[in-house]
Amino acid sequence: MGQRSGREEGSKKPEVTLSETMEAEIEVQNNKEEIEEVKAKNQKLRSVFGMADLKNEAVGLYNLGQTCCLNSLLQVFLMNIHFTRILRRITVPSSPAKRMSNVPYQMLLLLEKMQCGKCKAVYPKDLAYCLSKHRVELFVQYDAAQLFLTLWNLLKKQMKKPELVEELSDLYTICIQEHLACQKCSFEIKSNSTMLTLPVPVLDANSHKLRTLEDCLQYFFRPEELTGQNKCFCQQCGRKTPFLQSMKLVHLPQTLTLHLKRFCFERSSHSHKLGHSLPFPQELDFREVLTENQCQADDSEKAAWQYELFAVVAHSGSTSFGHYCAYIRSLTECKWYCFNDSHVCQVSWDDVKCTYGRSNLNWRETAYLLFYMKKHPQ
Repeated sequence: MGQRSGREEGSKKPEVTLSETMEAEIEVQNNKEEIEEVKAKNQKLRSVFGMADLKNEAVGLYNLGQTCCLNSLLQVFLMNIHFTRILRRITVPSSPAKRMSNVPYQMLLLLEKMQCGKCKAVYPKDLAYCLSKHRVELFVQYDAAQLFLTLWNLLKKQMKKPELVEELSDLYTICIQEHLACQKCSFEIKSNSTMLTLPVPVLDANSHKLRTLEDCLQYFFRPEELTGQNKCFCQQCGRKTPFLQSMKLVHLPQTLTLHLKRFCFERSSHSHKLGHSLPFPQELDFREVLTENQCQADDSEKAAWQYELFAVVAHSGSTSFGHYCAYIRSLTECKWYCFNDSHVCQVSWDDVKCTYGRSNLNWRETAYLLFYMKKHPQ
């Protein structure tokens, strides 16, 4: 009896109500919709960025001998998906010797090594050897702003396709219109020039500290009177006269680079670092920062002047000895990472804000280069 009863108990199937079945079907349907949504999002990203860039995990670079500055700038370049889209389309040099000395090609090989490998960090020795052929040596302490300009010029010079050179320029180049106006007559000189970075002062003419990044930008574009020994020759007046010098913003690129002038060089050849606090925003709208008189652009150009912070290259130490690292926001994950040579870790916005600086601790980590990315590129 007991065995029979046991078989009957075991043969019973669990009852499933109609409501439970419907709930299960709804959950499956929701999961399918989520999967399809993720697939569609990834497909859209692939069409814009490429498959390899979607898998671009945070990988460090080993220090080969005072290469913290180089490593930080390389991370900023290679984490910029708009730059790597250009880099992937370069022409491969024909001979081994040319490939060894070609900066864009060696940078591309480094990118592939970082994306395809499973190591937490890689050695950028081939690129370092390539750069040494162009007088960028190891065991030399570089200024990040100067090295950024050197790297960019090498990239532009060695990219053979004209369309890639144009795209690289469009990605980084700022256009400014310079005005010189005689204060004694109507004579005026206007000339357009391009810049890779905006060299933003952190002190005013009286050595007073500027409070915010917005204050620094407004001060950079302020008109300046040229008087005394700074008078200019006026062709209309036929003599030296006071002039009003001003700069107007014409065009801003997709990736905007701001150079905070924290290193102060005095006449006695003595230099020191300005480490005071200078807050910078996550979002920056130039239409709200500059006045109409400081701009020389139409409404369609200005409409794209809304930016989000992409990266910060920070310096710790003094003018004679220091260390660089980079804080970068992943464009695919929207997460912040700290790249400190071979060590990489995820950080918060509060960690990035620690690079604002502190007046009584000049040797502390302070932001030196700021990279902003357009929110709505044209």
